[in-house]
Amino acid sequence: MASAKLIESQKFTLDGGATVQIKIWRLREPTAERPHGLKYSLFYGRDSQRIIGYDNETRKGDHRHYRDREERYEFTTFEMLFLDFWRDVKKEIENERGQTTR
Repeated sequence: MASAKLIESQKFTLDGGATVQIKIWRLREPTAERPHGLKYSLFYGRDSQRIIGYDNETRKGDHRHYRDREERYEFTTFEMLFLDFWRDVKKEIENERGQTTR
């Protein structure tokens, strides 16, 4: 991806063994498909299996994954992307621990 600059790259393991990987690139200029000028991939999973993911893969636009479900994501800001991702991760961790009251 020569036309983009990597501006965020993190990979770490949470307590409990789940992996979080975050990669965000700033495009040289916005495109019709990525008017916010970012390409991103946010991953939460176990044993290389995605449980939660936010990305904007070419020809798919902004979207998020929850297990086998994929749905459109309304990108507003870089900060909101992080907040939404971590909110979903927190809900999943609570679910895994049986602490949710949904």
